[in-house]
Amino acid sequence: MAAPILSWEGLSLHHGSGWLFTDLDLTIGERDRLALIGRNGAGKTTLLRMIAGQIEADKGKRSIRPGTRIVMLEQDPFFTGYDTLMDFALSGKDPPERHEVEAIAGQLGIDMSRKADSASGGERRRAALARALASDPDILLLDEPTNHLDLAAIEWLESWLSRFNGAFVVISHDRTFLTRLTKATLWIDRGAIRRKDVGFGGYDAWMETIFAEEARAADKLDAKLKIEAHWLERGVTARRKRNMGRLEKLYEMRAQRAAMLSPTGTAKIALGSDDVKTKAVIVADKVTKKFGDRTIIKDFTLRITRGDRIGVVGANGTGKSTLLKLLTGELAPDSGTVTLAKTLDAVIIDQQRSLLVPEKKLRDVLAEGGDWVDVRGVRKHVQGYLKDFLFDPGMADARVGTLSGGEQSRLLLAREFARLSNLLVLDEPTNDLDLETLDLLQEVISDYEGTVLIVSHDRDFLDRTVTVTLGLDGSGKVDVVAGGYAEWEKQRKERSASSAKSSKPVAATQSAAPPPPPQKTKLTYKDQRDYDLLPARIAEIDKAIARDEAALSDPALYTRAPEKFAALTKAIENARAEKDAAEERWLMLAEMVEG
Repeated sequence: MAAPILSWEGLSLHHGSGWLFTDLDLTIGERDRLALIGRNGAGKTTLLRMIAGQIEADKGKRSIRPGTRIVMLEQDPFFTGYDTLMDFALSGKDPPERHEVEAIAGQLGIDMSRKADSASGGERRRAALARALASDPDILLLDEPTNHLDLAAIEWLESWLSRFNGAFVVISHDRTFLTRLTKATLWIDRGAIRRKDVGFGGYDAWMETIFAEEARAADKLDAKLKIEAHWLERGVTARRKRNMGRLEKLYEMRAQRAAMLSPTGTAKIALGSDDVKTKAVIVADKVTKKFGDRTIIKDFTLRITRGDRIGVVGANGTGKSTLLKLLTGELAPDSGTVTLAKTLDAVIIDQQRSLLVPEKKLRDVLAEGGDWVDVRGVRKHVQGYLKDFLFDPGMADARVGTLSGGEQSRLLLAREFARLSNLLVLDEPTNDLDLETLDLLQEVISDYEGTVLIVSHDRDFLDRTVTVTLGLDGSGKVDVVAGGYAEWEKQRKERSASSAKSSKPVAATQSAAPPPPPQKTKLTYKDQRDYDLLPARIAEIDKAIARDEAALSDPALYTRAPEKFAALTKAIENARAEKDAAEERWLMLAEMVEG
């Protein structure tokens, strides 16, 4: 870990009727890249504000290197009272330089002269980012930085943070964002905080190790382990197996859809039996939509069948919402046709929390004040249904206004998922949800028997849920790809590389001669041996890393045996380097074999 520039010792904070944090020890180094993980309500944003000095601790000692500049990007910045976005960016006790704000705003594509009161959520988020990044912080605190950003802006932010010379702590539900950027994890759990010098990519395995150790300790004491997260009640390992089973099912569905989307498959669909035709719920045929002189959607054709999970991706302004409205019949095309099944019954979840009245109780929202909820034709007790959506059953009489933003989003999902439907439309469903709720949402979508349309910028969420991705680039063309975001991104890169290659000038002598026939590659003895043995070696390395990480998870290890802590840390680092090299070597050999 880098030299500390900020630390807390014995941090404690009283909140409501109890302690939110007790005796936390926290250190931030010069170039730390920290993911801050925890359930909604665990106190993640509160902890960020305490680090920023906005909230005073009830107990504990805070030490900070003199001259350290801490800047926080709030989840919901306060724009009231500012005329323009630039006025907001240049406000405060120690505002950034105007030219620095303008430089970053230009890269983010935001007009800072726009009126603050009429700016969209995405424009406000970009303005807040420009203000934070231009402030030259030593410690940057980011609370859900990707909310309201499109894919292009998220990728730009990832690139900026990867070059950032200071430290940052980030709260985010975007798994891809966290995996790509973070090098260590802070996990708030039941009022305590754990730190592990492994990025978010290793968080799930670390969490499972911790809960498994607690389960074993509870068994030895012959007592039931009581934890509010209740992961053990559901079985962490069993949950992982269920998720793997769902992913396998998703891959099978994608393979089937890929066959249907091929030219041969398309022909088969057109000539298919009545049974196949009755499965179609939405059929778009040569659909075109314009706004003024601009073509938003051009000659779009797709047959959406029962059980499809369709993801819609693209930068802001490329036409995602327009395409969604065309497919659901809310908007008529200028040419072409959209045919909806007569039996279509849709539920649309668009994160409009205005439907949740702050004074109402949770049982009022779910059960109209009663004790029973009609969940798609099956009666469930309101407390049991709340538990299904990760609420404490005792919260049935809590007021909506006391819930966090993420909890309100979860309540909205619980209410809407209770309704009978065969088409589910989700518009940016991942905003404000914690990682545990995202896992739950993926499970619900996987088990949903109807058709799902999802508009999202969350790449990992799309990769885990959708069978077909519709990618928009703003030209009017819609890419139809079997698979998730990763498959669409791969196709885009291949198409871009192919276009760049074909645009290069070719010498006359080269063009006159036909290309030589491809040569078959024969592996040497060493290559063949590596190809055969490396997968087993990679598995061994994974086991060694997991074993050493389990040993490091002991919070007292550093104090009790610093030499062992250092040796384990170094061993993990070396193992990861060996694994990366082995995987790269095997992939190269696999390409040679395929060739």
